[in-house]
Amino acid sequence: MSLRNLFCLAIVCFTVFTSVKAQPGKVPGAPTLTLKDAMEIALQNNYNIRLSRNTSKIASNNVTLGNAGILPTVSGTYTIANSILNTTQTRSDNTVNRIIGANNTGNNYGATLNWTVFDGFNMFATYDALKQRDKLGQVRLRDTVQQTVAAVLNGYYDLINQQKQIEALQSVIAISRTQLRYANDRFQVGRVARLDVYNAEVALNTDTSTLISQLQNFKASKIELNRIISRDPATEFNVSDTIIVDEKLVLADIINQAQTQNPAVLSAAISQRISEINLKQVRSTRYPQLTVNTGYNWNTSRNPAGFARVQNSNGLNYGLAATINIFDGFNQWRRERNAKLQIENSKINVARTHVEVEAQINTLYSSYLSGLDLIKLGQLNVELARKSLDISLAKYRLGTITPLEIREAQRNYLNAQSIFFNAQYQSKVAETTLKQITGNINIQ
Repeated sequence: MSLRNLFCLAIVCFTVFTSVKAQPGKVPGAPTLTLKDAMEIALQNNYNIRLSRNTSKIASNNVTLGNAGILPTVSGTYTIANSILNTTQTRSDNTVNRIIGANNTGNNYGATLNWTVFDGFNMFATYDALKQRDKLGQVRLRDTVQQTVAAVLNGYYDLINQQKQIEALQSVIAISRTQLRYANDRFQVGRVARLDVYNAEVALNTDTSTLISQLQNFKASKIELNRIISRDPATEFNVSDTIIVDEKLVLADIINQAQTQNPAVLSAAISQRISEINLKQVRSTRYPQLTVNTGYNWNTSRNPAGFARVQNSNGLNYGLAATINIFDGFNQWRRERNAKLQIENSKINVARTHVEVEAQINTLYSSYLSGLDLIKLGQLNVELARKSLDISLAKYRLGTITPLEIREAQRNYLNAQSIFFNAQYQSKVAETTLKQITGNINIQ
């Protein structure tokens, strides 16, 4: 390699190493975003949570007796009418009376009350349906919160995992640099051919490229976490460096909790209840509907051409109306049949949801357990690979092994670390999702 190429490589290496040598993945001067802080920001700013919270409030506001039709309605009216008429009157004695431009006026005002006192119990069924939709809104809000918190947790731990991967790559690059230095030294004294130097340079370039790509992925994951917690995507921050997996999860407990706390299971049960209420609402139209109305009105009219030129009246009016559906082209039967089918579908959906949730739990729990096993095995492999790499590097310095052999030791060490860190992340994601399914994610 020419002197210029060596200089350029040194610049690249220096730029990368100075940014990750002390604390790989850390941004100097940037604040550390703790997991608790990230969740608090998400709970306050996340757009999905804010939308779901407003939707839940709307459903809660709708739970009123008036919205169900149980309470009467009172309305006030005021009407004024004017006309200008030319009138010709012929009286019984054949005399003619002509009135030109007669101004006729009239006004009416009053208050009217309408109250449906019986509608086949539809109003009570409607009120029950409104309360069920309020419960459904609350369940969906909790589900949105849990999903957001799980996304924050997984995104945060993904950054820790990538940060560990960066640290492992930085260690491998340091060894590649040492290998290149050894190769140059041995080439200078004529112990190896230039090919060994070239191979060492290629290995260093490859490792450096891998690290640069990993740093780019790390940056993209930071932007994604900023998006989840709904803040400026360009905001810089550092994360902690520890993933602690809860090793005490029990499959039977998770399944039992999911049957009573899982948002999908709860939503399906509420939807079934709403479909049952809908049948009551449809059947209510078989009964008569009774409505009472009353009001008090004031009326004034002026008619210059009339026998009574000014007339004032006021008083109470009241009445009772009753209607009943006698025949509507068999639509009543059709609506009831469809309502029963909706109940049947809702029951099927409840059973299907239970099976799907249980299957999801079993899959995740299997991933969780295998991750725990890989953590234990991976930790041991990292130690063994590190010792093997140290021995290989010492042998390479003495010239007793080939560059390919030390490169293989480097790969084994990097792979062992990658498997270990990924196992930690896999187990943590499975743990988080299991807790999300049961609605038990700790957001404190």
